[in-house]
Amino acid sequence: MLLDISTGNTPLKIELENSSFETLKPMEKLKNEVSKCQKCRLGTTRKNSVFGEGNLEAQIMFIGEGPGEDEDNSGRPFIGKAGQLLTKIIENGMKIPRESVYIANIVKCRPPSNRDPLPDEASACIGYLQKQIETINPKVIILLGKVAAKHLLGLEDTITKAREKTYSYNNIKVFITYHPSALLRNENYKRPVWEDIKKVLEYLETIQRS
Repeated sequence: MLLDISTGNTPLKIELENSSFETLKPMEKLKNEVSKCQKCRLGTTRKNSVFGEGNLEAQIMFIGEGPGEDEDNSGRPFIGKAGQLLTKIIENGMKIPRESVYIANIVKCRPPSNRDPLPDEASACIGYLQKQIETINPKVIILLGKVAAKHLLGLEDTITKAREKTYSYNNIKVFITYHPSALLRNENYKRPVWEDIKKVLEYLETIQRS
């Protein structure tokens, strides 16, 4: 199935395929491993692990910092207010279904009171994310916020500075933008986020033509 993404006057087609058994099997095994994980203190305070969800052959992968209360209760990523905003960015802005992308976090369990994950917590969990990225092998990774950029790429820059550049992770193009929760606190971030999303769409259009 092909989906059209409008970028100006040019439609960008993203091909969606049914996930192969070869892809599904290792991801299900990894998800089961995460559900039992006790590598850090977050495993003792969670209600549910939040593995990630979406198309296992997605071209676009979003990565946040960690689950919040709604996610902890449900076991699904980005379903609270910030998640609802992310869904609008994907479906209203990018013009593709949320189900066509893959969404995950740096840590798979909620940090107490929604604090940032501590370095040892992120370090204990990052291997799961790395395996997800390797299995999905997206064309683009979009990092949501400073925490995600720090723990996946080792960046210490402010988000304002970090989003001025693009990056590479295992030959995958990486873009950085504000976390949706930041937009809920400050609507002035909406325009920069849209600018970042347009850069992603333009990049996908470029590689499709090449």
